[in-house]
Amino acid sequence: MSDASDAPASSEGQRSGTWGAAFLTTFTTVFLAELGDKTQLAALLLSAQSGRPGLVFLGASIALICSSLVGVLLGRWLARVMPPQQLERLAGILMVALGLWLGRQAVLNLAPMPNALPLG
Repeated sequence: MSDASDAPASSEGQRSGTWGAAFLTTFTTVFLAELGDKTQLAALLLSAQSGRPGLVFLGASIALICSSLVGVLLGRWLARVMPPQQLERLAGILMVALGLWLGRQAVLNLAPMPNALPLG
């Protein structure tokens, strides 16, 4: 008599793990990535200016859902047209490139312009 561990795992199960693990990983990653970003600061300012935090929360939540849907659909399509290792490599390259670009922007905004003359 064989037990469940002898049965071959489906490719879906091997690729994504359990439902709870996928959900928890996604929630934690997105939650931590969104902390302190421009979107959160915009929601903070809009809530303070409008005095209607419930409506700002609803609008920001729907916007995040829509932008996440775009990412999920794009990710699903990319998973069909390229191997997982290539997709992971591409995602890593994009993250590094974005980090370098944002770092460059921060340095340019913090460093004084060398040719700028004082006003006054």
